[in-house]
Amino acid sequence: MTPRLTIVGAGPGDADLITLKAIKAIKSANVILYDALVNVELLKYASPKTEFIFVGKRKGCYAYQQEQINELVVQRALRFGHVVRLKGGDPFIFGRGAEELDYAKEYAIEVAVVPGISSSAAVPAYQGIPLTKRNASESFWVITGTTKSHKISGDIALAAKSTATVVILMGMSKLSEIVQIFSNEGRSDTAIAIIQNGTRPNENVGIGKISNIESIVEEKQLANPAIIIIGEVVNQRVDLSNIYSQADLALASSKKQVA
Repeated sequence: MTPRLTIVGAGPGDADLITLKAIKAIKSANVILYDALVNVELLKYASPKTEFIFVGKRKGCYAYQQEQINELVVQRALRFGHVVRLKGGDPFIFGRGAEELDYAKEYAIEVAVVPGISSSAAVPAYQGIPLTKRNASESFWVITGTTKSHKISGDIALAAKSTATVVILMGMSKLSEIVQIFSNEGRSDTAIAIIQNGTRPNENVGIGKISNIESIVEEKQLANPAIIIIGEVVNQRVDLSNIYSQADLALASSKKQVA
């Protein structure tokens, strides 16, 4: 078998937010290495003979270090053929997908990428928050809250000076610093939303202002994995609860008719 690696984006959490191309890749995989934020329901698309290896990180505990994951990819591809590296969201948005592709190519392994729906856009959308809207926001930043050196990203200070929507991933541990940065720019009244477990049944949401978001986080016990959205668009939030309820009822009704 030809050694092959496909980096696949699993989407933000809802198992239905997966592309057809991703499903095809999962079905053809001999080995799947998957992350902690991947919905395990997606593994049901794989062949019964597929080997599954969990390589994710939970609460700072790594199943494998990145160097070990790179070695696993190469080892399994050379031995078994097609390896799918299943990553939450989109693999090229803070997912180290490019690093793993580069490493595999050094061993003459064929590589491919299946983009995924990024949590940076999908999670706010599920809460009715548009990242851009006329007269509210002309652009948006997507920033990692914590860098490789475990420090807050300097780009957040730059973004705080703009009128753009700011989306921060992996930023909950730096929330106090983020609040301070925006407060220093005179933006204590700026709207902010924090969405934990976005697009999943256990989704938890806190909405407030820079000045009071920390107390809201404590009240609602918000924690990782969560996305932070800052900007006027949070005030433009559309109530989608009734829309989703009606859609779920319509889907359930259609399934009964088919049955």
